[in-house]
Amino acid sequence: MKELPEPTKPTKPTEPREPPEVREPRETGTVLYDVPGPRARRRNLLYTLLFVLAVGGVLWWVVASLADKNQLAWAKWAPFFTDPRVWHTYLLPALRNTVTAAALAMGLALPLGALLGIARLSDHRRLRGTAGPVVEFFRAIPVLILMLFADAAYARFTGVSPESRPLYAVVTGLVLYNASVLAEVVRAGILALPAGQTDAAKAIGMRKGQTMAYMLLPQSVTVMLPALVSQLVVIVKDTALGGAMLGFSELLASVRPMSANYGANTIASFTVVAVVFVVLNLALTTFASWLERRLRRGRRSSGGGPPRSAAHGRSAPDGGLPKPSA
Repeated sequence: MKELPEPTKPTKPTEPREPPEVREPRETGTVLYDVPGPRARRRNLLYTLLFVLAVGGVLWWVVASLADKNQLAWAKWAPFFTDPRVWHTYLLPALRNTVTAAALAMGLALPLGALLGIARLSDHRRLRGTAGPVVEFFRAIPVLILMLFADAAYARFTGVSPESRPLYAVVTGLVLYNASVLAEVVRAGILALPAGQTDAAKAIGMRKGQTMAYMLLPQSVTVMLPALVSQLVVIVKDTALGGAMLGFSELLASVRPMSANYGANTIASFTVVAVVFVVLNLALTTFASWLERRLRRGRRSSGGGPPRSAAHGRSAPDGGLPKPSA
């Protein structure tokens, strides 16, 4: 008689094992340099402390020198807070002249620079060959020399009054120089776009001018905007050159009469004028940042809608591509 096999005991279900922890390799460096070790960190800390002490010593020496010459006394700074005549007589008229010259230069340099930049990308050899030397010539000449030449030209060949001639000369010099710089900004912004944009425009039958006006320029504005803003800030600051050489009554030129009439407060006058320049340029950059964000939001929000015909200004049928123009 055969023996029956013993019944097997039920085995307990095995618990799932957690995967072994994968340890990331220790970072020993970055793309640009190796991670500093303990000695290098101590050395960097020492260099930082020495630099801070050196800067603090220079600042202390500057403040002590100004205090010895009585430039930090409250009497030197009080007129800007207690006497409104300082602002009504000197600062506000000078600020108005600075803003006027900068606004005129911006309003003329931006379209002129855009035209020159587009002309440098033209398919016509004569137009491209003319715009290139013009841009390179005026970009190579310092803006101060352009202002001086413009002042001499207005005095010799026009009937502009001596009172208005400095403004005309400053605006002319700023326009000629900054338009040539902005032309290169526009050209670089358009060339930064993918080549497929132009190919797509040709595929739907758009002409060269339509491609530039309706496709390339609108897309390149956000690419060019940071460089455009920095150049506009340069225009605002370069108005001070007219006050130094041509007698233009701008912000920096108001320091001399204020210092002469309020107890030789030269440091206080320069400081207040510098603060006004900072506020003016900060307002310009803030507006440009807001405009850039608005343009980017507008592009994202309009990305899902049906494309519009660049040639006829209406929506394409059935949400597709516009028909090529006859």
